[in-house]
Amino acid sequence: MQVYRVNTTAYEEEDFFLLTDLTEEQIKNVVTPIVTAERDGYQEYDNEMITDALQKRYRGRLVVSYTEFETITI
Repeated sequence: MQVYRVNTTAYEEEDFFLLTDLTEEQIKNVVTPIVTAERDGYQEYDNEMITDALQKRYRGRLVVSYTEFETITI
C-alpha cells in the first residue's frame, strides 16, 4: 500500500494524493495519456476523471483519491 502525490500541472494546488496498491508504473500508464491529450488540446480532465480511469482500468484494486487530509491534534 502506498500514498502517491500526483502532480500533473505546474500548480501545486491542483496536486492530489492516491492511496493505492498500484505501482507507479501502473498509475503513469493511465495518467500520462490523459494529461498528454489535454496538453495537445484534445480533451480536458480533472482529478476525479483520473481516479475514475484508474478504478476502471484496475477493477478490484484499491484506488482512493484525496485532496485534503483530516488533522488529529494531540
